[in-house]
Amino acid sequence: MSEMIGADLVDLDLSADTKEAAARALAARMVARGRVTDLEGFLADVAAREAQMPTGLDGGIGIPHCRSAHVTEPTLAFGRSAAGIDFGAPDGPADLVFLIAAPAGADDAHLTILSSLARKLMDAEFTAALRAADTAETAAALIRGDEPPTAQGARTAPASAPGETAGASEDTAVVPAAASAGTTAGSTAPTAATGAGGSGTPAEPGTPVEPGTPAPAPDEPRPFRIVAVTSCPTGIAHTYMAAESLENAGREAGVELVVETQGSAGFARLDPAVIAAADGVILAHDVPVRDKDRFTGKPTVDVGVKAGINRPAELIAEVREKAARGEVSAPAHAPAGTPVERAGDATEGYGTKLRTWLMSGVSYMVPFVAAGGLLIALGFAIGGWQVNKAPSVMDHFVWTQTDSWGALLFQIGGVAFKFLVPVLAGYIAYGMADRPGLVPGFVGGAIALDAGAGFLGGLAAGLIAGGVVLAIQRVPIPAVLRGIMPVVVIPLVSSAVIGFLMLVVIGKPIASAQKGLTDWLSGLTGTNAVLLGALLGLMMCFDLGGPVNKVAYAFATAGIAVTDPSDSAMQIMAAVMAAGMVPPLAMALATTVRGRLFTPAERENGKAAWVLGASFISEGAIPFAAADPLRVIPSAMAGGALTGALSMAFGATLRAPHGGVFVVPLIGSPLLYLVAIAAGVCVTTALVVLLKGMRGQAPESGTTGPAAQEAGAPKDTGQPVAA
Repeated sequence: MSEMIGADLVDLDLSADTKEAAARALAARMVARGRVTDLEGFLADVAAREAQMPTGLDGGIGIPHCRSAHVTEPTLAFGRSAAGIDFGAPDGPADLVFLIAAPAGADDAHLTILSSLARKLMDAEFTAALRAADTAETAAALIRGDEPPTAQGARTAPASAPGETAGASEDTAVVPAAASAGTTAGSTAPTAATGAGGSGTPAEPGTPVEPGTPAPAPDEPRPFRIVAVTSCPTGIAHTYMAAESLENAGREAGVELVVETQGSAGFARLDPAVIAAADGVILAHDVPVRDKDRFTGKPTVDVGVKAGINRPAELIAEVREKAARGEVSAPAHAPAGTPVERAGDATEGYGTKLRTWLMSGVSYMVPFVAAGGLLIALGFAIGGWQVNKAPSVMDHFVWTQTDSWGALLFQIGGVAFKFLVPVLAGYIAYGMADRPGLVPGFVGGAIALDAGAGFLGGLAAGLIAGGVVLAIQRVPIPAVLRGIMPVVVIPLVSSAVIGFLMLVVIGKPIASAQKGLTDWLSGLTGTNAVLLGALLGLMMCFDLGGPVNKVAYAFATAGIAVTDPSDSAMQIMAAVMAAGMVPPLAMALATTVRGRLFTPAERENGKAAWVLGASFISEGAIPFAAADPLRVIPSAMAGGALTGALSMAFGATLRAPHGGVFVVPLIGSPLLYLVAIAAGVCVTTALVVLLKGMRGQAPESGTTGPAAQEAGAPKDTGQPVAA
């Protein structure tokens, strides 16, 4: 962290009274340092991230953060406020504010800053020293770790009085939940002196321990031990918020809790000794847990990542109850199951598992869709509508001709699109069978692409490949052959089986079905097209980024995921994007025209919703829907249905799968397209204002009452939201 913060990035007298003003003051220092190139653009990215979920932590901490194209290198700025600034933490305003800025796509840097800073914030000495620091140089050195915290009032470790245990004083107690995922059993404070049997306790502070001396017998039973894993589709925000929430709840419950955060830049595996000593497991995830078989034979609670954020205490209580009943996820001596077969509770049906598998494939496919679609759309915009007939740029490229640049972008996008079906199939199989499913999944997807089976073929190939691997893993194997199973036998046999099925048995029928679907879409006109647009609009606005929304989006992107999509497919894509923009834009407009109907926190969220809605990020409306679902969601669905229907009726087309208003120049009939969006926004706004007006004026405090609590902590529905 030494290059990320200096004295010039520290403000010990932060005078801002709002989180926006605090972010602006700290960001201005980054601009002066040359770390941020566009202040307003960067602040818009910070606000967009803040709108997704508050960044306040217990203990008077605020950590606004974002990835932004306006950041040149990872940077951290620190401010200390005497009056405190509201960042949405349950325990009140923050007096210590850390603004984290990372370049767009810099997952490694961003995750490193977040995790390192979160661990430091768990230490009372660190925060006390920051509150006592009298110079910016001292504060910067503390954050960098150049000098140890020695602030007055910080914790010390005097020798314990005779008979006093290490855990008897709150000021000297080891915080069990502060252990990081990458800490080994020998260096984790709660288990540092634990014997092999797990029955030892740490030595008393100040008491010398001779080498080889056994740990003293415990005066009290050791704390309940939990290991947890958190993960989300993007692997940044919700992953670490769930970890932080679980750790805080673990401290309050008096349990030892260690979290493994499986972020997008990878993860540090929990030490096997820590897992072996654990009494229970909590898995809070929206994507498959990697190497899940490590946790077999333990009492396990398996939930979505939002549950880890919203109700960590309940999860801890639930895993303790399971341990008391002796209920485990799978007996240690049972035949080896596969990662997906152990995903979720025993009562979880295959319908739920199927949705998880499909969403795993779609989440990995979407970046290829976005990159390829935007490149193709830009190719048409620069090179004209005949760019798809241009020769290969490897044979003919003129640096000074725009047509050549358009052809270059178009052909790069076309190459990216060729990965869509293999990636979809490969990661559906991965969601089912973990890493052994990747090879047959990709092979089956590639064959589906060659056979013309398209999106439907990719779905079938992924599911079949995963099923084949699951079947192979159930076959009893001699111990001598187990070492070559994942490297040789499973890839070989599963690829041969999926290849035979796709080439000889089901490839042609699926290709015929895909052609029939394409022809049907191409023939949609008049009332049928309008009704389809209305249906897609309803789906996009039903759960605002959840499974139903993703189904509609995947249906639209599948239609344009070819080099030469039909007009009907591009009309469907346009209708889906338009409808998805309606909810956040409508909430932003409603908070502007009838602010008294919304809480102060909602009015702040409304400002960011303008940017989120314009960027086609439906999740910008989630805070409003969570606080008042019966009024917001039906209103959003009505506006979305109208927008989808009008977009189809106007014949608007779109080649890019994302981008919002920023790709309007690439849209066919752009003015009518904007009219369709405006109509839906007005309808949703009017309905929300009408329904909320019947309730009366909203409370001024955003932290009282059930509805307000739900606004800060949306009810867990098991649906993924943006990170």
